[in-house]
Amino acid sequence: MEAERSAALLLVIDGNSILNRAFYGIKLLTNKQGLPTNGVFGFLQILHSLQDEIHPEGIVVAFDLPDKTFRHKMFTEYKAGRKGMPEELAVQLPITKEVLEALGCTLLTASGWEADDILGTVVRMASEAGEDCVIATGDRDSLQLVSEKTKVRLAYTKMGRPESMVYDIEKIKEDYQTTPDRLIDIKALMGDSSDNIPGVAGIGEKTAVDLISRFGSLDGVYENIESPDIKAGAKLKLAAGKETAYLSRELATIRCEAPVALNFSAVKAKQADRQALRALFVNLGFFKFLTKYGLEKADPAEIAETPETADSVPETKPLVLTAAPLQAVIKAAAESGRADIIEADPLTGLTLSAGGQTASGDLEALSPVMKDEKIAKRIYDIKTVYKQLTEQNIPLRGSVFDPLLAAYLVNPLSADYSLSRLSQEYVGGAEGPEGFSAICDKLFTLTDQMGMRPLLDEIEQPLALVLGEMETIGFAVNKAGLETYGQALAAELAGLEEEIYTLAEGERFNIRSPKQLGVVLFEHLGLQTKRKTKSGYSTDAEVLESLAHSHPIIKKLLSYRQLDKLKATYCDGLAKAVAEDGRIHTRFKQTETRTGRISSAEPNLQNIPVRQEMGSRLRRFFEAKEGCLLVDADYSQIELRVLAHMSGDPTMCKAFAEHIDIHTQTASEVFHMPLEMVTPLMRSRAKAVNFGIVYGIGAYSLSEDIGVSMSEADHYIKSYFEIYPRVKAFLDETVAEAKQKGYVTTMFGRRRPLPELASANANIRNFGERAAKNTAVQGTAADIIKIAMVKVARRLESEGLKSRLILQIHDELIVEAPTDEVERASRILKEEMERAALLDCPMAVDLHTGSDWLAAKG
Repeated sequence: MEAERSAALLLVIDGNSILNRAFYGIKLLTNKQGLPTNGVFGFLQILHSLQDEIHPEGIVVAFDLPDKTFRHKMFTEYKAGRKGMPEELAVQLPITKEVLEALGCTLLTASGWEADDILGTVVRMASEAGEDCVIATGDRDSLQLVSEKTKVRLAYTKMGRPESMVYDIEKIKEDYQTTPDRLIDIKALMGDSSDNIPGVAGIGEKTAVDLISRFGSLDGVYENIESPDIKAGAKLKLAAGKETAYLSRELATIRCEAPVALNFSAVKAKQADRQALRALFVNLGFFKFLTKYGLEKADPAEIAETPETADSVPETKPLVLTAAPLQAVIKAAAESGRADIIEADPLTGLTLSAGGQTASGDLEALSPVMKDEKIAKRIYDIKTVYKQLTEQNIPLRGSVFDPLLAAYLVNPLSADYSLSRLSQEYVGGAEGPEGFSAICDKLFTLTDQMGMRPLLDEIEQPLALVLGEMETIGFAVNKAGLETYGQALAAELAGLEEEIYTLAEGERFNIRSPKQLGVVLFEHLGLQTKRKTKSGYSTDAEVLESLAHSHPIIKKLLSYRQLDKLKATYCDGLAKAVAEDGRIHTRFKQTETRTGRISSAEPNLQNIPVRQEMGSRLRRFFEAKEGCLLVDADYSQIELRVLAHMSGDPTMCKAFAEHIDIHTQTASEVFHMPLEMVTPLMRSRAKAVNFGIVYGIGAYSLSEDIGVSMSEADHYIKSYFEIYPRVKAFLDETVAEAKQKGYVTTMFGRRRPLPELASANANIRNFGERAAKNTAVQGTAADIIKIAMVKVARRLESEGLKSRLILQIHDELIVEAPTDEVERASRILKEEMERAALLDCPMAVDLHTGSDWLAAKG
């Protein structure tokens, strides 16, 4: 799109129209306080795009008011049936206006008049003053305002991105075969269902455009109604609808005499209020807009306190550091007992700050500080730095504060914990050592005020060092065996392809193409379509499974997809990830999940399939190195044990204390059967209920999971809560407390903000309630396994063993141990996992050993 430039260009925006399209064009977003923000965000996207493209000298935004207009007096049914603004959008209207005011826009409203009329009035006044205008709207009604001095840019969002179409006089002629002012006559004939403008019954857009292009105007159509160029049917409709046609023209005509006053010089002179704008963007979580509007850094006088879920935080005064020789700064660190260490660049290495001085050096040069246990160190991303220290055999001693992990605890909803983002969010964009110091001060105070310092000091930061070591060690993989397995899968896939082509009556097509597959299934084979998408027929797993009994090709397709993913994602993908040392070094991510669970990436070893036999066989290629065995320990039903402890339910606690299988116990109670008479099917259904309760499952989802009716599933859930009444009370109390506080906490004080609980949308609010229940339990279980990892790693090292942790997957830990240490390592693993937390019911660990992962699973 070519930029449109003018020495005196005015941007006139239809506020309600743009906000509506932004709201519906972008998925629901919220800030930390739970306030919906997607409409404001989308509006800003469109506005910034317009500013970049047309460089306006001034911006005017027109908004509707909720009162009736003169059009309602003309036609009482005007806009009748239009749904009211949803609550999630309504709350964003005043925020949008506040942001626009801070940006220096001029906002206009007029009681009894619509925003369209204000737009018309503004462009009329601008034209009279010799000003060129661009109208930004999502509503085609404004096309009638196009003139030599005014263009209309139809703005909208597509796939979450701002798009637009520019209309000038030529474009209107091209699309509508008429002039802008005659678009009113077209609407007079065709009507407008969105505004409930009646038009002429039976006359659509195509006929209306044809009639106006032939006869020039509405008057011209009725003056020539007997013309042979008008079909008999249309004549009858036109004659019957003449009165509504002229009424519709009145309703559709934008009036250009709204009672608004405008001083164009003042409009152009308005400047953005940087301080107010920056505070708004930070509060809304719009950090990208800080960059787009050049607000990354705030002037010292502008640094306003960032709104937090915690109590107010004392303002941090930025340091002023002076450059000094490295040895002088090292000495200052030793004397003060405190040092800040951040990565500078590849040439200068690390920056060390202490005692008001700063210097740069590499890891070796900074080793005296790293080794000194009396120096408290503040280091961003301690896991990465620790790995680098380990490579150079430099020990890390003394206390450490990592603002990356602290920021994650303070706000686990964020998708970005980079220093630049933390700087924008907490210290007004201050950079360098001074900014780093201010970030650390702020986050140190916040974690303390929010009660998460023990979580940071005793779990997350020690764990980062353990994860760093695990990443360095890696997991040995039989690459040749993995590749051979991949070749076998390829041969099986080739055979499946031929079977599928035969079942498709000889039709050869790209099986991986949903579009081609849809044509084969629903057009060539004539199967009943379940769902259509914009690009064709839906062939997702849900659709195929619903068609499983319709045709033998479906079973083959499901098998093909399963094997294809197994080969491409796991066999081929894992083989590529094997390093030169013959091991896979996955990257453990501590700041990825909202519940506190550790995730794995590059490659993800936590999603290796285990339920299908062919997937679980992948584990046999993960091996212990020569002279070692793998010790695999898995918590038994840890989340249910946590639920029993946190709820204090005596029946559940008693079952665990007496080592009764909890699923059999639940089945016995639900189905009123003695323990010894519980069938595998009963136990399976009880197991689904047990674990479903932790995730806040409802009757519908449970019925889908276990293949029973909704009423039967509802009966199971109600029976469950009768058996374990304290569980229901605990879950209800957890949700109530989360609604009151705005967040849920684990047993160890980890917080998860739940803005969804404040939503007016029932579906979003229900999600928040499920998340509250789940996080309290799953988050606590995640904390427990993290504690276990730290304890296991420390004890293996303190007892002088060569055995080391190499993998964590949810509730499972794997240690690679020399054969002569297997017994001791197994004992340590079991003891430390079972003693990681003191619960009212015992924690149990299933432990096995083997030469490869599959064997070690037992």
